[in-house]
Amino acid sequence: MAKELLKGNNAIGEAAIRAGVEAYFGYPITPQTELLEHMAARMPELKRTFVQAESEVAAINMVYGAACTGKRVLTTSSSPGVSLMMEGLSYIAGTEVPMVLVDVMRGGPGLGNIAPAQGDYHQIVHGGGHGDYHPIVLAPASVQEAIDLTVLAFELAERYRTIAVVLLDGSIGQMMEPAELPPMMELKKHLPHWAVTGEPGRARRLLTSIYLNPDDEEVTNMRLLERWMTIRENEVRYKQYFVDDAKFVVVGFGTAGRVALTAVRQARAEGIKAGLFRPITLSPFPEKELKEIAAGSEAMLVVEMNAGQMLDDVKLAVEGSLPVEFYGRLGGVVPFPDEILAEIRRIAAGPIPNQNGNARQRWLERLAILRERT
Repeated sequence: MAKELLKGNNAIGEAAIRAGVEAYFGYPITPQTELLEHMAARMPELKRTFVQAESEVAAINMVYGAACTGKRVLTTSSSPGVSLMMEGLSYIAGTEVPMVLVDVMRGGPGLGNIAPAQGDYHQIVHGGGHGDYHPIVLAPASVQEAIDLTVLAFELAERYRTIAVVLLDGSIGQMMEPAELPPMMELKKHLPHWAVTGEPGRARRLLTSIYLNPDDEEVTNMRLLERWMTIRENEVRYKQYFVDDAKFVVVGFGTAGRVALTAVRQARAEGIKAGLFRPITLSPFPEKELKEIAAGSEAMLVVEMNAGQMLDDVKLAVEGSLPVEFYGRLGGVVPFPDEILAEIRRIAAGPIPNQNGNARQRWLERLAILRERT
């Protein structure tokens, strides 16, 4: 199909429709409301289910019920709305039913603002809700990737009977780019063997996340863990640019990674051997691949639109084998390429001081600059 100019939120909604989503439940919140509006228009046209729930709590529990019937189900929200869904997400994980969540992140904490940010990394990547479970988390850096990863999310959710999350910031949800939508897929003709359908005359099926006997709960947790190990082995995704000879590797996801690529290209033009590693699966995180790159590099720079949440996972992956620096913008501020380029130049000039002391000092310096501006 030919490319067309598409807005990120609308493109994700249409991609989900073409991937065969049969039911959507959601609640409006900026910066993802256009996605809900797209579903409100298109789902009834196709005689599929659309419900604007009375809250995010109601929406995720509607998703839970529909997912138990074996249908392809979707909900979307933004940061504080997703926080309200955490209990329901944990129930869905414990019941082992597939569903897809799209989280278009905004500034926080609290109600925050409607500007793009990446502050949901911890609550999404490291489980969210209570208990031991791991969602699959996919992080697009363009409208085309958002389309492709939305389709992939449904496939992975059903393959592993798990939650799959498409995690993007408001920049990607709001931007318009040329992109290609997939062809319309047929709706599923056959339901999975575990689905609760209310059909008379067959053996009773029970889907639950309640295991009052601790031994039974442990068996369930071990089953989830075994499945997660399979996911870690088979579903890691990432993109890398100029890393073959890079001495200084920038690590960033989503919009931060996209902006960092411009800075890396500018650094290359100045003769600095910089590269970019952009994780696409934030969960499972590409630990082995990052560790291999670290072995041939002198330093890493993690760039995020938060105070350093993926930073922890990068440090764990490289196991102290090289210095890991950080540059972040907070509160919905998107970094400019020249800011990241300045950090690459600083690191390349070396030597890098004590990491912890250096990081604290640099935050204090930036805080002083912000105070001067206000």
